[in-house]
Amino acid sequence: MSSSRDEMIATMNATFCATLVDEWAALGLTDAVVCPGSRSTPLALALVGDERVRVHVHHDERSGSFMALGIARASARPVLVLTTSGTAAAQLHAAVVEASLDHVPLIVATADRPPRLRGVGAPQTIDQIGLYTSSPRLFLDVDLPDPTNRGDWRAIARSAFAAATGADPGPVHLNLPFDEPLLGIAEELPPTIDGDNGNAGRAAPTTFEPVSTWPERGVIIAGSGIDDPMAVLDLAKRLHWPVIADPRSGCRIDQPMVIAHADALMRADGPHLDAEMILRFGSLPSSKVVNQWVGALGVDQVHVDSTGSVNDPQGAVTRFDVVTASEFCAGTHGAIDNDRDGRWLALWRDADDAAERAIAETLVAPDSRTEPGTARAVVASIPDGGSLVVSSSMPVRDVEWYATVRDGLSIFSNRGANGIDGVVSTAVGVALAGTPTVLLIGDVAFLHDINGLLGVDRRGINLCVVVIDNDGGGIFSFLPPATSLSHDEFELIFGTPHGVDLSMLVHAHGLPVLEAADDLSVGVAVAATLQAGGVHVVLVHTDREANVVTHELLNSRALDAARASGWFRA
Repeated sequence: MSSSRDEMIATMNATFCATLVDEWAALGLTDAVVCPGSRSTPLALALVGDERVRVHVHHDERSGSFMALGIARASARPVLVLTTSGTAAAQLHAAVVEASLDHVPLIVATADRPPRLRGVGAPQTIDQIGLYTSSPRLFLDVDLPDPTNRGDWRAIARSAFAAATGADPGPVHLNLPFDEPLLGIAEELPPTIDGDNGNAGRAAPTTFEPVSTWPERGVIIAGSGIDDPMAVLDLAKRLHWPVIADPRSGCRIDQPMVIAHADALMRADGPHLDAEMILRFGSLPSSKVVNQWVGALGVDQVHVDSTGSVNDPQGAVTRFDVVTASEFCAGTHGAIDNDRDGRWLALWRDADDAAERAIAETLVAPDSRTEPGTARAVVASIPDGGSLVVSSSMPVRDVEWYATVRDGLSIFSNRGANGIDGVVSTAVGVALAGTPTVLLIGDVAFLHDINGLLGVDRRGINLCVVVIDNDGGGIFSFLPPATSLSHDEFELIFGTPHGVDLSMLVHAHGLPVLEAADDLSVGVAVAATLQAGGVHVVLVHTDREANVVTHELLNSRALDAARASGWFRA
């Protein structure tokens, strides 16, 4: 190949990538995660060369992709993640799935060999076409950069940005082949394009038929994906309906309508079985008890979700409105009478308050070291304006079931696919968005993404990682195998004790470790480390079998207290 041909290829690679980055930055891209590799060199250098974009380098592609996911979650803006070719690209699949199912805008750029080197045994080359199957909102296998396709480059960038940020946000996948040489200097970029700014955003408010009848005894379930939590709470106030608020909904604040302990209230027959209508916004909560009630009640059930996602595993929804929560709530004005009976809401309020007192009194012992108590302490100790990332399995349930309501806290969790992939990295990403952040995570999930700690002390973030260490998979102790299998069989397959000294592992990453003696000291440690700044890890050692007993005791006492307050069917 002639030197002039080499120079043209290098120049086109650099110019193409600089054009993509220039367009994305103009549209609002502020962050990119770059995983080191050779084939991705042109785009990596273009990102580093644009001062409008913060570049975060991560050694591990899977952790890096979840870090990008965390930044996108917290900032509500698309984030780019870049890998080289081959199995590096495959490492991003779990994050792409999570971004798809939970509607997180992500631009995934995978470098690739030129088409002529695919399928012929070239090193570090796999089939990257449609690698992430149906998860991306858009997939483009882009042509090699060439003078003849310069006019398409900005449109490619705009299409990717629009697909990631549209009415149904999610991941897009750009497969970018680059020929060698990979190092070049960009020439003048193609001119900008007038017209559409490349962000589809939301269309005009959708026209829908307002609900004609609002019964006295209804319940609102507020899940994630609500654009205006206060609009939902205002609707509940006008209806005199309780709101079962998922921690991620933004509705779980100190308001008379908000119910924090529905999981306990619904563990036996009660007034919830007399509900005449369910109004759902976004996703379902994690409580199996609540979700079984949702599926079995057999009343009108309206589901509002702006993305059009079907979240109805039991086929209980009778009406589906593809609008934002704020649009739906705006359409209810004038349709609700002003002389509604407040006794229904008062019944729920009294029961929830009684359950809260019972939970607090049960966990008040000075030496109490429990997983529900840890969750309550963590939620209470984060300063206003802070963020909490909650891992799947038991932590997200403990926060939903036992933590009290409070204002001033943003809560995030990877509940799209409900996996334990990349939770540490997601929390690092949330912290990179600029708020004091706490991660509540179990030991297995922590080990699963220990590479999320790579270089974390150099990222300039304020993050406290609270690890509940019960030496294994604690959630399985609540499932049928715990009582149907022998102890040895259960421990081998489900309990899976790891025997790892987590403090030594954390010290290997150069991070300070605190070990909490009780629930109270967890809260003290969280507050102190966030005030000090930097990255800290707090270990809480618990026992899996004792944890089951604690949950049973809390649920029993909470339900008994609710019944004493009047929580029973007339």
